[in-house]
Amino acid sequence: MKLSFCLITKNEEANLPRCLTSVAPLADEIIVLDTDSTDRTVQIAREYGASVFVEEWKGYGAQKNSAAQKASHPWVFSIDADEEISPALAGQITQWKKREDQNPTDAWEICRCVFYEGKWIRHGDWYPDWVVRIFHREHSHFTEVKVHESVTVPGQKCKLPGDLYHYTYKDYADQLERIDKYAHLWAGEKARQGKSSSPLAPHLHSLSRFLRGYIIKGGFRDGKLGAQIALANAHEVFLKYKLLQEKTRHP
Repeated sequence: MKLSFCLITKNEEANLPRCLTSVAPLADEIIVLDTDSTDRTVQIAREYGASVFVEEWKGYGAQKNSAAQKASHPWVFSIDADEEISPALAGQITQWKKREDQNPTDAWEICRCVFYEGKWIRHGDWYPDWVVRIFHREHSHFTEVKVHESVTVPGQKCKLPGDLYHYTYKDYADQLERIDKYAHLWAGEKARQGKSSSPLAPHLHSLSRFLRGYIIKGGFRDGKLGAQIALANAHEVFLKYKLLQEKTRHP
């Protein structure tokens, strides 16, 4: 079974070597779709033998769909530049590729594990984080939303063991900056869909998110970092609904 690894990039020279080093032994093809990188991203991708394309930014979902459609093989693995295939996952992918009876309408979920401020996070809202990454590009595709895109699968979602390492934030300041970015994108998307937010919604949703991540899903087991993550996630939810409220408030 041939497998194309597809990723989208913009100024990822710090992350890309780690990602592609883990991908190269498994890939029958590497597709990199870049947008306006001003660093060595494109050069690094070509050093790893990737087929590099350049397109203007269309949004996360649309960009990833475009990358997948450029693959030569029908089965693709969509990976982000700040991710890395773990040894355990590499072994599972090798075994997966030996099978010839894959149903093209099915897709495979991979469990992401976040490396955050020097520690692997194993509880709370961040773990386990199952995301569809292996799919047949003629049957499945990413939803074309501005943020938090997901793969629409007509068949079953199967789980493939082994973690996908995720080096998501440089530090807490980087996390807060991206929270602000994603909250604005989310609120804009919901407003365009005709959604609205009540005055109480930011408070209720953020409290619910904190309790779910820190208590119900055991974020407290990650100690101080678990509390920090739960509070940051609650802050993001509060900001989302507050921004939505502001965008849909009628004078």
